[in-house]
Amino acid sequence: MRRIRLTVAYDGTNYSGWQAQPNSLTIEEVLNREISGLVGEPVSVIGASRTDAGVHACGNVAVFDTNAQIPGEKFAYAINQRLPLDIRVMKSEECAPDWHPRKADCTKTYEYKIYNERISNPMQRLYSHHCYFPLSLGDMRAAAEYLIGEHDFTSFANPDSQVLREGGSAVREIYDIAILVEHSRRYYRAGEHFSVPSVSGHSFAANSPLGQTEEEEQHRGYYGMMTIRISGSGFLYNMVRIIAGTLLRVGTGLYEPGYVKEILQAKDRQLAGPTAEAKGLSLIKLDYKE
Repeated sequence: MRRIRLTVAYDGTNYSGWQAQPNSLTIEEVLNREISGLVGEPVSVIGASRTDAGVHACGNVAVFDTNAQIPGEKFAYAINQRLPLDIRVMKSEECAPDWHPRKADCTKTYEYKIYNERISNPMQRLYSHHCYFPLSLGDMRAAAEYLIGEHDFTSFANPDSQVLREGGSAVREIYDIAILVEHSRRYYRAGEHFSVPSVSGHSFAANSPLGQTEEEEQHRGYYGMMTIRISGSGFLYNMVRIIAGTLLRVGTGLYEPGYVKEILQAKDRQLAGPTAEAKGLSLIKLDYKE
């Protein structure tokens, strides 16, 4: 029996996540069906990251066992001939029979995309969260610093997480969080006034800044496409999306950057921001330490 490792990319829009489940179409189900048809024997893939419904991936990793004699590197081409266009095997190779994608030591990198403009862009609607309030890039970056390192991330995990329900640890290590912008900054006109949503019955409002330079990151403006890139040893259920939702609240002025430290220390999910939309999230890559 041989074990084949796959690097899989997919548009998660039309799927109920990675993991096979009754009455819902998933990435795992499609891979199992098409690979089984290719090799003429039942196949059950094991994925590294069981992404949620609507989440995308550029580099998820999976393995399957087979007796087929197709060369390891050729499986990608053979499988892709059978797959729908929104799922692709980017690379295939034979690996050790006992290699497991969830047990091997690796760094996981996710990106969360925010389309930050007054009006949504239909070309971005499936792959980013639209935020029509101006954001403070500087405040978001300052808040993200509190999350880097090894912490108990209970406040940033869905309580329905299997790990938490079974009494597992919520301690994870985040190696880096980068918040990037792809387009030049655009401010409100001087003196223009904007309002942001209320929290706990309190409303927030601010005047636009007079400054016009990139250095003035603490002021809010429109950034076009914003990307939160986060790398770590592993992530709890909904953790990246909750971090994104919390940083968005910082960016709009609802939370001060330092409040993120308080959220982290409280170990209380109710204090963190909302779970951001799934469509903005993509699993970018898994770097294994071979």
